[in-house]
Amino acid sequence: MVDYNIIIVNTNNKKMIKGIANPKLKNPILIVAWPGMGEVAYRTVLFLREVLDFKMFAKLEAGDFFKPAGVIVEKGILSLPHMPAGFFYYYKAKNRPHIILFLGEAQPPLEYAQNLAEAVIAFAKRYDIKMVISFAAKPEPIDHRSDSKVWIVATQKDLLENFKNFNLKILSEGQISGLNGLILGMSKKMGVKGICLLAEIPFYTVQIENPRANVSLLKIIDDYLKLNLNLNPLIERAKFIEAEIDKLMSYLKGETQTPPPLSEEDIERIKKDLSAYTKLPQSIREKIERLFKEAQKDISKARELKDELDHWNVYKDYEDRFLDLFKKDKREGIH
Repeated sequence: MVDYNIIIVNTNNKKMIKGIANPKLKNPILIVAWPGMGEVAYRTVLFLREVLDFKMFAKLEAGDFFKPAGVIVEKGILSLPHMPAGFFYYYKAKNRPHIILFLGEAQPPLEYAQNLAEAVIAFAKRYDIKMVISFAAKPEPIDHRSDSKVWIVATQKDLLENFKNFNLKILSEGQISGLNGLILGMSKKMGVKGICLLAEIPFYTVQIENPRANVSLLKIIDDYLKLNLNLNPLIERAKFIEAEIDKLMSYLKGETQTPPPLSEEDIERIKKDLSAYTKLPQSIREKIERLFKEAQKDISKARELKDELDHWNVYKDYEDRFLDLFKKDKREGIH
């Protein structure tokens, strides 16, 4: 259990951000993300957090930006739902730029978005950040196996010049909805320059994770920040998801060529597999499987498992397996 004792930011008389450390950083770059179309922004930053030695050092309290719309009921007992929060991480390594990551678990209602963005930038400015990088998806009429081209917008013209050798398209007009765009507007207003990189995704896959888009974005970040990333796990994930989309589209089109049409059971399996695969990072899936094994041997571990499933909002996907842990025939011989 992390103990958030140090009050880091007090904005508008509200203790919005609490920290557990105050790292010494040299002109870090702030990289931010919230869930959005295709989970492009969120999963790009999540990958960075997973593969580099990032350490959490602060938490943005959810209560200032999210209000419960109802309660959760389980076995007749009600409780307030988990409120999405945001977490700050830092990374510093020899001969590499220092980085602050901010990952928001969800985007708040529109009326709170500007205040949230302002709080994130105000906190990061305490560490003399030199720029902000955000990501977004750009739906296009392309095939899901097409290369994901990357577009760029910036708060200043000189930043466009800095990225001119990365083969990026400049977004000459339009808008970027949500916090992944708004954060740069607030950055500019608060005197911090920044860019948003937008990766193309097929318009019919805006609800599906798109690792191909993540790879396109991470190649640019890797080159720009010299992080030496291994993107093979994402490339393999992209192949899997694209193959599953192929099968589902073939079925929906009513194609009857060999191999034979998929059965209803096949379709449900594909949907379930695709849903499970796109909801969770590989490391989290592995952690959940480990907790299941531990809970089979020691039922007291079930609470930690339940907390993890609730945190990632996937309890319904694992509910049958979780309840099986408590069945008598499963518990015989276990002490």
